[in-house]
Parts: sequence; structure tokens; C-alpha cells
Amino acid sequence: MWKIDPTYLNETQELLSRLKEKKAEVDNLRPIPQMGLDRLREELSLEWTYNSNGIEGNTLTLNETRVVLEDGITIGGKSLREHFETLNHHKAIDYLIDIVSPQYEIRAIDILNIHEMVMKNIQDDFAGRIRNGAVRISGANFTPPNPNKVSDLLDELIAYTNENPDNLDDVILASVFHHKLVWIHPFFDGNGRTTRLAMNLLLMRHGYPPAIILKNDRKKYYSALNLANKGDYSKLALIMIQATERSLNFYLNLAPEHYQDYLPISNLVQEPYIPYGMEYISLLARTGKINAHKEGRNWFTTKEAVLEHYDKRKK
Repeated sequence: MWKIDPTYLNETQELLSRLKEKKAEVDNLRPIPQMGLDRLREELSLEWTYNSNGIEGNTLTLNETRVVLEDGITIGGKSLREHFETLNHHKAIDYLIDIVSPQYEIRAIDILNIHEMVMKNIQDDFAGRIRNGAVRISGANFTPPNPNKVSDLLDELIAYTNENPDNLDDVILASVFHHKLVWIHPFFDGNGRTTRLAMNLLLMRHGYPPAIILKNDRKKYYSALNLANKGDYSKLALIMIQATERSLNFYLNLAPEHYQDYLPISNLVQEPYIPYGMEYISLLARTGKINAHKEGRNWFTTKEAVLEHYDKRKK
């Protein structure tokens, strides 16, 4: 059941190589100054909470999320549930940081604990408990398995993830785990947020920063999950790689000597000697062909990345 067709992942090899190069650069920065590191972790936790909740329909803005977390202020016009979602997710991130280590292996109890934190004060009767009834997912191209099978399927997924019999790359393994846990859908509610937290344990144990899937990529993300239901992991892997690379860029920019001048593509095309137009550079960014990351709805890349791609094409 868990066998992965590697042909769908052939296009990810170049992207994974670039990702590993950036991770090596980040590793070489260590020890990173504690003040800068603490501030970056706070910002990543904020973005992670805002985007993951936003994917599920939470309407708090990024600034409102910051106010709730940093000042403990209730935002007028927003539901109590949205406030609990924000506080709960942030606490769950702290839990991940506490339990992760280079030797960490995913455990069912950790997934249940994450879910319990995510759903605290929201659905306390079901928080941290595997569902005992059928569920349907609006817009999905599959029906989650019978509740009687959920516990065994979860155990199978955990065994597969820890053994990694297909010898998958760390980021690809996290992508597969991500999809399969969503497919099993072990809980009545909170599956998406729990999954996006749990799968990052698989990255963080290997020294990667968290992969934060953006709220603005919600439609693309759900489409990638539906494609993975058919055995094609190419789009989900691309989203995961780009999300991880974006976080690595934040770490690299802590060191001035590693800083690169990332510009919105609309600004970059006005620079001298740029050989491509805005639409083509946007395509290169979306498909992972150049070093780029997304902020909100806009793609950012560097002049060096575009010229490097141009030189490769000429050769």
C-alpha cells in the first residue's frame, strides 16, 4: 500500500540538490547569533501559525495573529474559535521543538498529542482521539477509510516512515507522510493542521527549518494532495521543497555575507541585462527552475538566479 512510484519524482532531483546546497550553507553559519536566531524562530512560528490556520479558513490576518500571540489581545469581530486555533497552534510548535532531536522517530502518541493541543477548547471531547465514525471531505477526490481501519493504517504509516524502505530523501519522505496522514484522516477535525505540524518533525530532526505552506497557495496545495491520491507526488513534492527553501532563505539572510538581493519579479524585469519577461520568470519560479520564494501572492528571485538559468540554457 505504501509503495511509492519513483518516476513521478524524477523532476525533483535538481530542486533537491539546490535545497541541500542551501542547507549546507545554513549549517556552515552555525553557531548563529542567539538574538537573530530567536527572532527568526518567532517570525517563522508566527507565519506557520497564520498560514496553517488560514488554509483551514481562519480569518485572522498576519498582524492580528501577531497581536493575539504577543499581546494576548482579543480581536473584535473574530470568533473565539479563531483565537483558540491561534494560541493552540503556537503551543503545538513549542511541543515539536521540545521533542525533536536528530534521533527522533515519529510516534502515534506524538500525533495524538499534537492533535489534542490543536483542538483544545475547541472540541475537547474529540481532541487527541482517533475518530470512531465516517467522514467526508468536501472537494476531495477520495473518501477517507473506514474508522475501523484507521488505527492499523496509522501504525502502518508510522512503520513505513521510520523504516523508509524506499530510501526516500528527507523532504520527499515528509511529503509522502504528509499526504498519507491526510488520506487516513484519523480525526473528525483538525487533520490538516495536525499533519502540517507532524510532518515538520521529519524535517526538523534533520536540521531543516519548518516547511510553511502558504495560505495563498491553498488551492494549489489541495490540488497537489488530490494528485497524490492518484500516486503522483510531483506537485506536492514541489510545494514542500519550495516551502522548505523559503525558510532556508530566511536563515541565510541572517548573515550579511550570504545575503542575496531578492526582488519581486515585477521589479526585477526592470533591471538591466535581464533576458526574460515577467511571465516567463514567474513560470520558472513556480516550477522551481530558479532560486525563488513566495511572499503573499508575489514571487521573489534574484538577478543572479535568472542569469544563471539563462547561461545554462545557452550551454
